[in-house]
Order: sequence, then structure tokens, then C-alpha cells
Amino acid sequence: MSSTHPAARLQGARFLHGAVCALEGLDLELQAGQVLALLGPNGAGKSTAVDLLLGLKTPAAGKARLFGMDPCVPASRLEVGVMLQSAVLPDRLTVGELVQWAACHYPQPMRVDEAAALAGIADLLHRRYGRLSGGQQRRVQFAIALCGRPRLLFLDEPTTGLDIGARSQVWAAVRAMAAQGCAVLLTTHYLEEAEALADRVVVIDRGRVLADGSVAQVRALVGGRRIRCTTTLAPQTVAGWPQVREVQVRDGRLELVAAAAEAVVRRLLEADPALEDLEVTRAGLAEAFVELTRPHVPEAAR
Repeated sequence: MSSTHPAARLQGARFLHGAVCALEGLDLELQAGQVLALLGPNGAGKSTAVDLLLGLKTPAAGKARLFGMDPCVPASRLEVGVMLQSAVLPDRLTVGELVQWAACHYPQPMRVDEAAALAGIADLLHRRYGRLSGGQQRRVQFAIALCGRPRLLFLDEPTTGLDIGARSQVWAAVRAMAAQGCAVLLTTHYLEEAEALADRVVVIDRGRVLADGSVAQVRALVGGRRIRCTTTLAPQTVAGWPQVREVQVRDGRLELVAAAAEAVVRRLLEADPALEDLEVTRAGLAEAFVELTRPHVPEAAR
């Protein structure tokens, strides 16, 4: 396959679910060795975009391409690994048999033990798939996605249901694959996962792109700082202050996101002279995501 083409591309992709427009002229491009996090609230169009790229759905307008080819052409998928949110696999087969079966569909697959080690399931190869926990089955699905030595990897909520150790294993494997030139399209509701892994972030809502850039560039689109402190002030009171976007109490500390940290910190200290444990940090990707996808309310209506 030619390396002159992006690993995956949507050009002006439009798709309708009945009368609902799931994608409205979406442009998306993924290059070799890049980890792209496709983010958006439920119903934003993420799964539809992935389905178009996999050839599971056909755009009403625009194009979907894998390595420059129509994804409905089998040759375009020979070097693609896929891990969707759910999978149905034969319960009676062992993990090793499942990985071997999947590997047989690729021209230059990994050895079973290599894929198992990368996914952290070497100790499960002789276990029947149906007797594994949900988290263990998820890791097996990840190994199957890796076993073909893909040049393009689709990961749809890959760490849902995994404990911290298993999640770290997946993260390490994703980094290793990208370092070898594999392009990775990641969808996740764990914003810290996108922040840790992604070279590029695309935020969509209602089928349109809201933001596209590096993690730092997307964070910079929404200014703000996260403020943490121990105070007797009621969160409902602070939430009504100008420049305060979000307020919650976590582990007994008040946490808020403010557009103008200096003014808010000054008011906090004036309102509660006994305030303690004050900490101010830059707002992360999660705060930028919330602000970008927040329903717009005209100033006059606030």
C-alpha cells in the first residue's frame, strides 16, 4: 500500500440516521505514527465516523478512505486492527486459539506469544474465553486488535472496565505501536487517557468539528485555571460568582474552574480569611472538553 496517503481520512463526510444528521461534512485525517483522540459527548458522531472508516456504513455525501482506498474494498483492511466497544467471541475457545485464529487473517501477523505479551495476557493463553472476567475479556480483545501487526489501529473505549494496572499496560502498548509507525484512532470517555496518549485531539459534537489540534492547543482554546482549597464557603455560593465555570467538592476540598483565577482567588480569600490548602493549576483537557461541548447560552439570557 502506498505510504503517500494518510492512514485514514474522511472528506466532507455526511451521514443520516433517519431524519437525524449524525455527521455534517466531517473532515478527519490520521497520519502514520499518530495517536488521534476523537472526543465528543454521547451522540456526537464518533461511532458513526469509525463505522464509515471501517466500511460498515456508507456516507450519504463525501468520502471515507483507508490508505487511499475505499474501506469497502477488502484490501484496504488487510493492515487494520479493530477493538470496538463490544465483541462476541466463542466462549469455548482458549485465549491462545482466539488470538491464533485472528492472526491467520493477516499477511504478516505477530506470534501469539508476542501479541499476548504486548496486551498483558500471557498468563491467560490456556484459559477458555468464556470463563474470563469482563476486564480480562477486554484485554483479549485488545490482543486480537494488535495481533495482525496493523498499520492502523481503531480503539473504541479500549480501557472501559480495566483496573489501573491493565490500563497502564494498554497505554504502554499503544505508545509502542505508535512508535513503530502505527496510526491509532482512539475514542474514549476518559479524558486523562486522551491527554496521556494523544498527539492530536479532535472534539466533535452533532457531527461537526469543534476543535482540532494538539492537547496543548485544544486546552488553550479555553482559558482557565483549576482552583482547589479547603473552605467553609458553600459551593452553591461560589458557583454564582463571575468567572466561575464549574464547582464541585471532592475529598472535602472545594474545586472550581475559573476563567480569571486571580480575581476568583482574591474573592475566595476575602470571603473566607481562614481558607487553607490553596492550589491553582492550569485547567486540563477535561475542562476544555466540558467548555467546548457546553450548550451555548447567549450572554443576554444568562
